[in-house]
Amino acid sequence: MKQNILSDNNCMKDFDYAQYNGCCRSRSQNERSRTVNLGRLGAMLFLAVFLFSGVANAQRIKATARLDSTNILLGDQIKLFLEIDHPKNVEIEFPQIPDSLNLGLIEVLDRSGIDTFELNNEDFQKQIQSYTITGFDSGSYRIPPAWFKINIDGKIDSVPTNGVTLNVYSMVIDTTKGPTDIKMPYEAPLTLKEVTPYILGVILIGAIIFLILYSIKRRKNNQPIFARPQKPKEPAHIVAIRELDRIKTEKIWQKGKSKQFYSELTEALRVYIENRFEIPAMEQTSDETIESFGANKSLLTDKLFANLSQTLKLSDLVKFAKYKPLPDDDSLSLTNAYFFVNETKKAEVKKVEEDKVEEKDLESDKGEVANK
Repeated sequence: MKQNILSDNNCMKDFDYAQYNGCCRSRSQNERSRTVNLGRLGAMLFLAVFLFSGVANAQRIKATARLDSTNILLGDQIKLFLEIDHPKNVEIEFPQIPDSLNLGLIEVLDRSGIDTFELNNEDFQKQIQSYTITGFDSGSYRIPPAWFKINIDGKIDSVPTNGVTLNVYSMVIDTTKGPTDIKMPYEAPLTLKEVTPYILGVILIGAIIFLILYSIKRRKNNQPIFARPQKPKEPAHIVAIRELDRIKTEKIWQKGKSKQFYSELTEALRVYIENRFEIPAMEQTSDETIESFGANKSLLTDKLFANLSQTLKLSDLVKFAKYKPLPDDDSLSLTNAYFFVNETKKAEVKKVEEDKVEEKDLESDKGEVANK
């Protein structure tokens, strides 16, 4: 009985260990399968998110094609616009449009550059390219969709535009009127851009003709074609006073050179008379110069006339008759020359000099008052 009970207990022990080991093995297998399933589920979720993000970006990219007019006459030109709205981080490649569409029935004349515009959403932008197209055969033509290539994080895809229809119409001919003459071309109005070359050409030709005539005239007069502008001529009394000052400083009459003294003195007076009164005194004799002043007595006062006559006649005696003047005669002749120049200089010059003298007097008076 006891042995049965022990055997039964041993059996119980064996059974319990076996069951326990089996339970442990099944539990570890379940845990491994659960871990594998979780890894697969995570990979599937990551793939789904990636695909969903790509699909979401693709859904937000919109490509359109449009015409500025769907109806034209033969030969008219219109614009075909290809537009695409996309996120800024998506790379776009515009479609390559050939030079002709629909088997050459629609011609592409020109292509513009790609213009980029910011949209209200800062992450999006719009890009547009226009094409100038025309048609020379009447009919209705379907322009197929154009495909944009897009690059979303390394994934290459394509987005199509919508198709557009262009209707090309021919001119309606009124057969009831019969044949008519061909209309002449319209005359376009002249523009300033067209006329400017002709105006410049006329001005250039006129300048060349003027230069030729001017050079011929200068050569006939033995003058250079281009000459520097002359300096303003000094007033006659300034030149005369400067020359008289030189004669006074040299005092050659005191060195026994009376003939040279009177020659230089009369020459200074003759130059002054010629420049001041426009009397050709350099070409006249002393008597002719005196007669010129005598014919127009309003030029000189009696005292100035007498002094000038005395100086010129005394100079002729010294130069031509070998007359020996006295020392007082030399000083008196020089004084008469100074007096003649100062009294006959132009009134405007006199007024300016008088104003300068008055200004100096006023300044000296102010200085005296300040010192007091």
